[in-house]
Amino acid sequence: MKVTISKQCMGDRNCNDLCPEVFKYDEDQLLSTIQIDPIPDHLKDIVRRAATECGADAITIEE
Repeated sequence: MKVTISKQCMGDRNCNDLCPEVFKYDEDQLLSTIQIDPIPDHLKDIVRRAATECGADAITIEE
C-alpha cells in the first residue's frame, strides 16, 4: 500500500490523530505528510479509515 496526500489537505490533523505512526503534521507547511512508505500491514486498516474520514479527500491510497 502506498499513500499520498494532495495539496487539498486542510490541516485538520484528523489523520495524525488516528495514525501518528504514518501521518505527521508539518508546522511550516500547515499540512500532513507521510512518514513511512510503504505502509506496514498492521497499519493498513487505520490508514484506510484516515482516508475515508479525510474531510478534504486529500488522502489517496494505492493498493
